Amino acid sequence: MGVWDFLKNTGKELFGGGGAEAAEPVKQEAIQKEMKDLGLDTTGLDLKVAGDTVVINGKAVDPETKEKVVLAAGNVQGIAKVQTDHDEDVKDAIFHTVEKGDTLSAIAKKTLGNANRYNEIFEANRPMLSSPDRIYPGQVLRIPRG
Repeated sequence: MGVWDFLKNTGKELFGGGGAEAAEPVKQEAIQKEMKDLGLDTTGLDLKVAGDTVVINGKAVDPETKEKVVLAAGNVQGIAKVQTDHDEDVKDAIFHTVEKGDTLSAIAKKTLGNANRYNEIFEANRPMLSSPDRIYPGQVLRIPRG
């Protein structure tokens, strides 16, 4: 079982006026809708919400998709953890939490050794990122392997 930590009070607001205190079925429905809106294929995955944790069971269509589902679920206001099973498909995942003042170039230099590789990080986080310039402190990003 894998557990990824996220900053509970940052991220995309999906739960409306109920915020983090929204009922679990409301949260679950909102997160499932977000996956669909992002075009993420959740075939083979079962997403449940328990308090401030999203529990993902099952095997994804591929490791990249599962990593994106983990991030899309975790980068939501009111969610503090994402828990998964079948971790063989995400055991090599590399995530980076954005700090104040970070840019994709700075993250690329730190994690990939070359600031000019920022676009690889941007592409690895699409469709969750719409622009390389729109990241925020506390956001968790995928770092591509290789």
